[in-house]
Amino acid sequence: MSEEELQHLIRASQKGDLQSFRALHARFVGRTYGVCLRLLADAQKAEDACQETFIKVWQQLHRFRGDSSFSTWLHSIATRTAIDLLRKERKLHLVDAGEADDYPDSPAPEPCEDLEKAIASLPARARAVFVLFALEGYTHPEISKLLGIAEGSSKAHYHRARQLLQERFRE
Repeated sequence: MSEEELQHLIRASQKGDLQSFRALHARFVGRTYGVCLRLLADAQKAEDACQETFIKVWQQLHRFRGDSSFSTWLHSIATRTAIDLLRKERKLHLVDAGEADDYPDSPAPEPCEDLEKAIASLPARARAVFVLFALEGYTHPEISKLLGIAEGSSKAHYHRARQLLQERFRE
């Protein structure tokens, strides 16, 4: 999709054209879901956050002025939505490590799966900072504004996440 086509869809959606909004949704739903999944580490919660994100986008589309790219604006809404869900939950529902012994015939996980599980096992705030910085390319000042924490705290959470991941892979 060209930038011109994207701008046309955005303008039409801002005027209430549902078909244009559906096209925007189709274009960006995959990446939006991916962001939510990496932050929430739960497929169902990620689907819920993704859906909530697009509801918010539809409701707030008139506020999009184009100061940043549409994908950046959408990404920030998705990130805030997922983080808000994390705040509400305050609990991580992770698989108990002892349960893995119940499945001795399971194939060995792929390295990518190991990394995804390791990231999912991080404490919620450290995981959010790690995903935003290392995977999504946000800077620490941007993360601090997005999460409502000090820039130094963002750096500390990132450092802690890296330490925990390194420890996990040394085992």
